[in-house]
Amino acid sequence: MLVAESLSLERGGRQLFEDLSFSILPGQLVQLEGANGAGKTSLIRILAGLSRYGFQGEVSRHGGMLYLSHQSAVKSLLSPRENLSWHVSGEGQYSNAEIESALTSVGLYGYEDVPSHALSAGQHRRVNLARLYLSGSPLWLLDEPYTAIDASGVSALEALFAKHVTGGGAVLLTSHQRVDVNCPLVRLDLSAGVMS
Repeated sequence: MLVAESLSLERGGRQLFEDLSFSILPGQLVQLEGANGAGKTSLIRILAGLSRYGFQGEVSRHGGMLYLSHQSAVKSLLSPRENLSWHVSGEGQYSNAEIESALTSVGLYGYEDVPSHALSAGQHRRVNLARLYLSGSPLWLLDEPYTAIDASGVSALEALFAKHVTGGGAVLLTSHQRVDVNCPLVRLDLSAGVMS
């Protein structure tokens, strides 16, 4: 689904990573690891085609992709329903029932039409994560998906990741916390440049 060849990135006179090559196959969940400042967010933005920084190397993707940043992409003047209608408009048309089901899946039943500026940071994050329940993209690139999510929300996400991967999709995520999924997990250590 994705092939990265000889990726290198230098920023501020510091080499974040160099000559990094790997591939992500259907049925894989890959956790990108590394210390703060190692370049995890920069790498995932390169893989998503969103990097503003010059880098060397090549990235090729096969099939659709969904990218979720570590920052919530929720518009505060819109309701959760309106945010999801706006975000998913490029992927397909979803009914109100499908959007309500996605919001229910992330624990936001009853908040569908509340202005998002009245929601907490964790609820904003859940609105963003509801996109996963609507997405038909086979490849998910997720930067710190557990941010501002409680333990039950993390468990629900991990079950969703396992379902997506066992259904032939693939997930690459960054996280500082342990990923506990009921499917094979591959770790990519950005510091060492190796997959295990």
